Amino acid sequence: AFLKLPSDSFKYLGWCDIEEHDVRGNQLRCPRVREGPSEEELFFRREEHTLKKRKQVTDREKWEKRMQENWENCAELNLSFQDLGDLYQLENFKRILRRLIRVEKLWLVDNSLTDLSAIRLPRCRELNVNKNHFTSFKQLPKIPQIQHLSLAENNIMTLSGISDFRHAPLESLILKRNPCEFQERYRQLVFSSLPNLKMLDGIPKLPEDCSPPEIRFFYKMCTIL
Repeated sequence: AFLKLPSDSFKYLGWCDIEEHDVRGNQLRCPRVREGPSEEELFFRREEHTLKKRKQVTDREKWEKRMQENWENCAELNLSFQDLGDLYQLENFKRILRRLIRVEKLWLVDNSLTDLSAIRLPRCRELNVNKNHFTSFKQLPKIPQIQHLSLAENNIMTLSGISDFRHAPLESLILKRNPCEFQERYRQLVFSSLPNLKMLDGIPKLPEDCSPPEIRFFYKMCTIL
């Protein structure tokens, strides 16, 4: 039999549940936010020993925990690499995202995310969702103040829905290693849909990115005398 470390009984304990500290969520740059399995699931895993006997939580204690989490006052947060392997993990993750009403810079890299369309991030200026499983711009959160958006290494097939960001102050966009990158006249189509955009995939807006298709085609023609 394997010997369990003294810390084993704490592996599903949230940082808010640890006594005698006053650390708040907005003081953490890269927190782990996954909730542990339910008691029923732990029983089937034969890991019920990892949970302390739970007492009934009062409304006051719930409110104190919410105040300690303090996600509403986060301005910059990295929630990447959360390993959201189960549905209850993802639901807790989204619960936290819904509370980020003041976040301005947010990293959600490599979380196997597929749809955050129900999430609104009203003050977010910089969002990095690289290495997820988004297939459409429609699956992104509502980000009306976005300036820098990175979507590298997702599975976005077409540019359909990109015009939803037309009225946002979006200045730079990264779509590297998405299937839509191979679409004909890719750069021209992106810039025509996003008039405020200054940089795409790390390359500034070029004169040929603004040329109508027929003019670009004309320049490629050769004249035989």
